[in-house]
Amino acid sequence: MSDQGKVAPARRRGLADEVADRIREAIFNGAYAPGEQLREVELSGEMDVSRGPVREALRLLEREGLVHCAWHRGTTVTTLSAEDVAELDSLRGALEDLAVHQVIAHASDEDLASIAKTADMMERAGDAHEMVRLDIAFHDAVFAAAGHQRLADAWDGIRCQVHLFLLTRIGRSTAGYLDCIPREHHGLVTALRARDTSTALDLFAAHRRHAVDVVAVTTA
Repeated sequence: MSDQGKVAPARRRGLADEVADRIREAIFNGAYAPGEQLREVELSGEMDVSRGPVREALRLLEREGLVHCAWHRGTTVTTLSAEDVAELDSLRGALEDLAVHQVIAHASDEDLASIAKTADMMERAGDAHEMVRLDIAFHDAVFAAAGHQRLADAWDGIRCQVHLFLLTRIGRSTAGYLDCIPREHHGLVTALRARDTSTALDLFAAHRRHAVDVVAVTTA
């Protein structure tokens, strides 16, 4: 794929946040793969902005964990190590366990309907990248339904890294992916609607473990 045209021109010049949005979107679309170098001069040319906002945007993305900036190598899209995956999975698991407890104890029927809607949308996903976006949207809805602002903030702190992890997962294998992911999420919805804490916790754990196993097996 050519380096040209990977990111859309920024609508407003000089805004590092918007430049970061554009680069983030390109990463999530698969235009830049883990390990791929991001060159300031090329990015500034594609988005028609000076290098200063691009440099600031890359620092913002580094704080999100999406890119890695090194003096001798420049900036690259983050490649998650086995240790990164283990830490991210353990933290995500702790947050989701609390979210499940909160949702079952406090979520309204409307909250649960919003979660179910994202699972229904998965049935119409056209490709793996769209499915990843819907997977993240599903978990966004779960944390929103938990009614716990600090918990939602904690999820937001790792959300981009979880997205990157799921991109890594589909980069390893998409065999059966478009079929199994909607099914898994419908199972999560059923358990939440039944207010069945034990089953919901088990199913959320199995859902996370499945993705981790795909990454672990293909990198062994």
